[in-house]
Amino acid sequence: MTDDQPGNTGPDEPAGSEDPGVLRRPVTDTDARRASRVWWDVDADNYQAEHGAFLGDLDFVWCPEGVREADARLLGKLAGRRILEVGCGAAAAARWLATQGAQAVAVDLSAGMLRHARQAADRTGVRVPLVQADALALPFGDAAFDTACTAFGAIPFVADSAAVMREVHRVLRPGGRWVFSVTHPMRWIFLDDPGEGGLRAVHSYFDRSPYVEQDATGTPTYVEQHRTLGDRIRELVDAGFRLTDLVEPEWPAGHEGVWGQWSPLRGRLFPGTAIFVAEKPAP
Repeated sequence: MTDDQPGNTGPDEPAGSEDPGVLRRPVTDTDARRASRVWWDVDADNYQAEHGAFLGDLDFVWCPEGVREADARLLGKLAGRRILEVGCGAAAAARWLATQGAQAVAVDLSAGMLRHARQAADRTGVRVPLVQADALALPFGDAAFDTACTAFGAIPFVADSAAVMREVHRVLRPGGRWVFSVTHPMRWIFLDDPGEGGLRAVHSYFDRSPYVEQDATGTPTYVEQHRTLGDRIRELVDAGFRLTDLVEPEWPAGHEGVWGQWSPLRGRLFPGTAIFVAEKPAP
């Protein structure tokens, strides 16, 4: 899980909420990108203060359920591989990959999160190239990487996530692997509540309207997108990938932590995270 790990993650308010600042409505791709850049710049310090200890400075955690790449091995071989972390946040995953012998590069839209990445590099002495860039326009040549990954980075926050899939496909070499985690789509049926209030279905699974927080002028300040499982698979296939696995982590015994809407109560009943594993077929 990178530091673009879920913040608000999903619909906080029921349909018909009286809060004019929280709603579900269409937004343009430009508005979504602007909101994400500003939100993560402003929220970077609070986010790290709240979640930094769980994420670590040198670790690769895929999700609030605590799945670690050291155990799951979803990326395959690491040593000697050029690996791109998209939506890296404070880049803990990229630094961990570097300790495993990978040539890791970390990309994020937010200067605030990359500031935390530089601070963590100073603390650990492990440094990877940090690039401020948009996932919709990766500043790398074709077939530049062996592997690409993100844990809750970029994909939930862009209107055209299919374009992200195409960009990742472009920068991967044939045979390369693309692994990403997102909030499990079925969570969008429920309120963003870790308690019993989050066990009641209130939204249609098929409503793709994004979750939007906006200011008094109606300008989006936080935007998160919903896609169904089928949507995600079609995005991958249409971009040229082959889906090889879909991991739905179970809530582990003894894990009593709460992260936003993730909790033992909900986690033991239905999945909170979906991890997609895909490959760019070799000719």
